[in-house]
Amino acid sequence: MLQYKVVELSNVTEEAIEEALNEKVAEGWSFDGMQFSMRESSKRPSMAFLLFTRDQDKA
Repeated sequence: MLQYKVVELSNVTEEAIEEALNEKVAEGWSFDGMQFSMRESSKRPSMAFLLFTRDQDKA
């Protein structure tokens, strides 16, 4: 059975994204995708959502 994990980042910097990716991959999660939440008044994302999966039988 496939298990999902969503990590929400309010500090959307290269370093914060790298840290979260490396942390979850080290825990056995596989990176599945990333979504950004944008504000109309800014070109930079205000939030990021990192999506991970893993086989629950291997967890």
